[in-house]
Amino acid sequence: MKDLVLSLWAYRHFLMNSIWNDFKSRFVRSRLGAAWIVFQPLSQVLIYAFILSNLLSAKVPGISNTYGYAIYLMSGLLAWNLFSEVLDRCIKVFVANANAIKKVNFPRVTLPIIEVGAAVTNNLILFAVMIVIFFVLGHPPGWSFLLILLMIPIIAMFAMGLGIFLGVVNVFIRDVEQVTPIVLQVLFWLTPIVYPANIIPEKFMQWMRLNPVYQFVDFYHQVIVQSLVPSFAGVLLVAAMGVAFSLFALVVFRRAGPDMVDVL
Repeated sequence: MKDLVLSLWAYRHFLMNSIWNDFKSRFVRSRLGAAWIVFQPLSQVLIYAFILSNLLSAKVPGISNTYGYAIYLMSGLLAWNLFSEVLDRCIKVFVANANAIKKVNFPRVTLPIIEVGAAVTNNLILFAVMIVIFFVLGHPPGWSFLLILLMIPIIAMFAMGLGIFLGVVNVFIRDVEQVTPIVLQVLFWLTPIVYPANIIPEKFMQWMRLNPVYQFVDFYHQVIVQSLVPSFAGVLLVAAMGVAFSLFALVVFRRAGPDMVDVL
């Protein structure tokens, strides 16, 4: 573990430049540039709000704003997009960089770190834009919004640990990359993002609380929608799981490293 930290520190400039280059390369020929980071999730909000707003707006707890349902949606999507983007990037990273892994001598663990850094950068831009939108919608953020900055690295670490493990498996079994979007779609609808949690019968909520994604989505809802300081019990559980997943994934990654090169 010490060697891993030292190698990441030695390649810190490479990491920062790679994250910046990833950000620029996505919009190099785009006239709207980084605005596309915002348009995609906001288009989701508009679609869901248009279809479901009248049906569910009265059921959103803790907010009386006319645009309460849209605010609720944006809050949940902000958490979900970070989780899903980090996970998706980490699953694909080793296969996508097969040539570099086989031909260039560098710490390969930097690859998922770069992907995580790029995803977090995108999410921070989206978060900043959403704060402006919340002001426009008459829901100015309180100081509790700063708690989101504590949650971002926890979500990223949780998704990274799971993603690196699945990314290693994906090198040997390419079906993982194909199955993941389906699983994520199911998980999205099993998590109260589009619909409020209070419409779920209590007998099912005990199972919902076992969903780690529910824990951080609910944290975002409480902080952003209701301007509350939520309990950190669920957050600490997700953080502990994230640390465990990350350590396990790194062990699997290091042991599978030589075989990964041969397969790639």
